[in-house]
Amino acid sequence: MRYVPHTPDDVSAMLAAVGAPNVDALFGSIPAEVSLGRPLAIPEAADEASILADLERMAARNEVAVPFLGAGAYPHHVPPIVDQLLLRSEFYTAYTPYQPEISQGTMQAIFEFQTLVTQLTGTEVANASMYDGATASAEAALMSLRISKNARRIVVGTNVHPEYRRTVRTYLHGVDAQLVEVPYGADGRIDADALRAELEQGAAGVIVGYPNFFGVVEDLPALAAACHAKGALLISATMESLSLGLLQPPGALGADIVVGEMQSFGNGLNYGGPGLGFFATREEFVRNMPGRLAGVTVDGSGKRGFVLTLSTREQHIRRERATSNICSNHGLCALGASIHLACLGKTGVRELALLNYRRARYLREQLAARGVRLAFASPVFNEFVALVPDAAAAFDRARQQGIVAGLRLAADYPALKDGLLLCVTELHSPAQIDRLVAALCPAQAA
Repeated sequence: MRYVPHTPDDVSAMLAAVGAPNVDALFGSIPAEVSLGRPLAIPEAADEASILADLERMAARNEVAVPFLGAGAYPHHVPPIVDQLLLRSEFYTAYTPYQPEISQGTMQAIFEFQTLVTQLTGTEVANASMYDGATASAEAALMSLRISKNARRIVVGTNVHPEYRRTVRTYLHGVDAQLVEVPYGADGRIDADALRAELEQGAAGVIVGYPNFFGVVEDLPALAAACHAKGALLISATMESLSLGLLQPPGALGADIVVGEMQSFGNGLNYGGPGLGFFATREEFVRNMPGRLAGVTVDGSGKRGFVLTLSTREQHIRRERATSNICSNHGLCALGASIHLACLGKTGVRELALLNYRRARYLREQLAARGVRLAFASPVFNEFVALVPDAAAAFDRARQQGIVAGLRLAADYPALKDGLLLCVTELHSPAQIDRLVAALCPAQAA
């Protein structure tokens, strides 16, 4: 993005054009009592070399560690081509495509993203992205309430990401709806008997993880059958979108609304954000979708063009009729995901997913050989819960050796006080995995 500073002559010409004597006059409407009254406490201007040296000194203070941590944000390799294309000014500086005649590139990029999401999820329609997986889950809950009309209960498994559950609860605050949590069973999946009991009481939607927070793959066909028998919609929430390169798509297994986090494709961890939510569903529910939908059509000359076909948010229709007040799409993040997916192709996505699965299986086997048990025996993708004796001490020991040994689960799941949620991706070499095993099991390794 170009930055061209104004010269004093430029400033004088602009002030003359607006009839202001000086720059301070432009802020005359601000009451004196709320004005700062002094310059900002920032350092004096410096030359480029000095600034770069300061940044390098600060960067050198960072702790460099090997993270075996997922829990909703996953370390993956982002090909350099993604960042290079995102730096193109027509993408990097684009805002929102209000005027289709000058936003064709932006809307085509959104359209391609939607198409890729439907292919991954096995659904018929997807919207133009959302903030993250947590808010997408909350919007799915609200959508199921709109579709149901009568049922005012949302059921969610306690093995869904804790932050997703808290976000859903926040969204439902003030809405005439009840959020009910269902425990997980010994296999790590949602407790089927407890779910059926809640469905007997009526529910608009049921939110399950796919895979869930423990990395366990839920039995979506059975859950879909149970939900549909009682008139409830099944909502699948996927934290690790790469898993959809290996697992059967949730839409093909009976899920009515498929949401989740697309950060794994084209977007780095970036100190925790931004995320990239995706939202997909069946075509029959399209008018209840939140956000907006980019579509393709032809103009008066028969040429293909891209338009916003549905924009059911409060800026486009009467506020009381809006399905959502979500205010923007993560266009640049969505484009990054689209570029990454297009570079991989269908075969590449599957191969990458298979590599992640095999690396995680190697870690499971190495831990098992040293007597470390898994919390659950159900199928997993690239994330699982290991029961490590004195998990807190083991975690600290690994940290001292430059390894982040997953996520300690004791805070959110007291029953799993010795549980570590470990994640392995293509960025973890066998040698690094062996280092983690040695750090967690020093006596056995010796």
